[in-house]
Amino acid sequence: MALPNKPKGELKAVRDPEVEEREVDILIVGGGMAACGSAFEVKKWMSDDQSVLLVDKAAMERSGAVAQGLSAINTYIGDNSADDYVRMVRNDLMGIVREDLIFDLGCHVDDSVHLFEEWGLPVWKKTDDGKNLDGKKGQKQGTLKSGATPVRTGKWQIMINGESYKRIVAEAAKMALGEDNILERVFIVELLLDAKNENQIAGAIGFSVRENKVYIIKCKTMMVACGGAVNIYQPRSVGEGKGRAWYPVWNSGSTYTLCMKVGAELSMMENRFTPARFKDGYGPVGAWFLLFKAKALNGLGEAFAGSDAAKVELENYAPYGTAAITPTCLRNHLMLFEMKAGRGPIIMDTVTALAELGKTMDKKELKHLESEAWEDFLDMTCGQANLWCAQNCEPEKKNSEIMPTEPYLLGSHSGCCGLWCSGPDYDWVPDAYKWGHNGKVYNRMTTVAGLFTSGDGVGCSGHKFSSGSHAEGRMAAKAMVKFVRDNKDFTPTIAQSKEELVDMVYKPVRIFLDNHEYTTAIDINPNYLKPEGMMYRLMKATHEYGAGTATYYQTTSKNLEIVMDLLETMREDCEKLAAGDLHELMRAWEIYHRIWTVESHLRHIQFRKETRYPGFYYQSDYPKQDDANWFCFTNSKYDPKAKTWDTFKRDYVKIIPD
Repeated sequence: MALPNKPKGELKAVRDPEVEEREVDILIVGGGMAACGSAFEVKKWMSDDQSVLLVDKAAMERSGAVAQGLSAINTYIGDNSADDYVRMVRNDLMGIVREDLIFDLGCHVDDSVHLFEEWGLPVWKKTDDGKNLDGKKGQKQGTLKSGATPVRTGKWQIMINGESYKRIVAEAAKMALGEDNILERVFIVELLLDAKNENQIAGAIGFSVRENKVYIIKCKTMMVACGGAVNIYQPRSVGEGKGRAWYPVWNSGSTYTLCMKVGAELSMMENRFTPARFKDGYGPVGAWFLLFKAKALNGLGEAFAGSDAAKVELENYAPYGTAAITPTCLRNHLMLFEMKAGRGPIIMDTVTALAELGKTMDKKELKHLESEAWEDFLDMTCGQANLWCAQNCEPEKKNSEIMPTEPYLLGSHSGCCGLWCSGPDYDWVPDAYKWGHNGKVYNRMTTVAGLFTSGDGVGCSGHKFSSGSHAEGRMAAKAMVKFVRDNKDFTPTIAQSKEELVDMVYKPVRIFLDNHEYTTAIDINPNYLKPEGMMYRLMKATHEYGAGTATYYQTTSKNLEIVMDLLETMREDCEKLAAGDLHELMRAWEIYHRIWTVESHLRHIQFRKETRYPGFYYQSDYPKQDDANWFCFTNSKYDPKAKTWDTFKRDYVKIIPD
């Protein structure tokens, strides 16, 4: 049950919080689509004597990337094949993906979509004569499961009325799991290894963001799905737009930091996503390109993407640049290519698109089309609709600018960074891609025994989106139950004492209480610093040296050396972070997680001596692809005992033929 906001501001933190200790068999960390998938699925497979707990930093109805809603489900296989799904993802991510993970997901994702519709999510349908029916009107065509035809905006996407998407999915998860097995508004900040068994998970520690309380939770197995990483780079929106971002601002890299700090292997952390979106409002462009058939123009009014100059440029990145579908990063690259050549800005031609569609419509249908243009934003990015209103923009009369955003780290959208996870135990899966514990393979388990992930956490397999993340959470849940059953004699043991753990979590509070009276200005103190200041330091460093928007996403070996030195200093200074209330304590731990996450990201860019994802980032010392030396996974591992990093290659194995 979520605790309400305090009526008179944030609750002041105290020196000695209440401590609650729990022990469960299965712990689910997170509350987004992947965690909801696990919550919905897990009890189907558990025995009566097994226990489960879900812990979410937010409230599940408003947690994760889908919290504000969506206008489309971007992964629905339908009449397509799982083989073609693998080929699509492989092409979009420049050839290097875990095909076992992608194929496995492609075989299961539709079942989650069918459940969403069963729970009440309105899915657009096609009539027998090819007309689109949105919302409740589409229900008379039947369900997807019964054979109704969805309205597709591309080969893999289907349109929905999704402003309540997350609430629908969260309700089903809560009903399946039971309110007594859910802790909301509790931020897990560190994972705990077992004291007796090497490289095995034993628990986690966190704190309530609504009351002065620390939770110490022991478990036999755990799934971590806390989303990707946002606000690790300076956003384009500043001033009155401060805080506006494309991905959810509460995603602080916790999935990656929590797991890497206990020794879980990371993969492809150099990959990041810089989505092209409507400028300043971050409104989605997918429906405009795919459903409304709009084109992107340069500042001269030219449809540059199909030009001869674009074709020549894309040939530099063959075979992906010359593929039938241009990868997402290379579409960004073409936009940047135009802007650098002085042919910017990039414009979405909404006027022509709506006019062309309107030629075959009567007045009622045309009015409905215009409302759909607005609803695309109202379903998922209402701030863009507000911006259009503020700028007197009517999309049928005035075009809008689009622009690549600041970078984000994620593994479920058009990005593939994350954890190196075991694939399914099938004979066609290479031995290097599947592993487990005590001789048994566990799907989606990291390289730490008993530690699982899904959604943004699983590396090398992007394009899961909301439906795929939910399905992957369900897959992980089944594997976790199997792990508990196979290791029923395991009793988790934590090496640290209760006092040591509480002192670690509440250290920023105690620093603040010991020193805040030294100065009259509470945010200025020689004995501590506040998390807001550290946030600006991190964003400035990555913005200028780590391939942010300040440099058109370019960096160099020397710039990377500088930013790594800055990050080392930041982590030292984090020892003096101070928090006077629970909100600041949350912010202190979030910035700590962000610094660790961005360090792993930049270490990977340093290691990979090529530019694999032009349009997402450029390593200017190595500006080209180098398939001869770098057609492989780049992985890293942090040793929690030695406190050292190791970065290395892992072989790519092709499973699905072209």
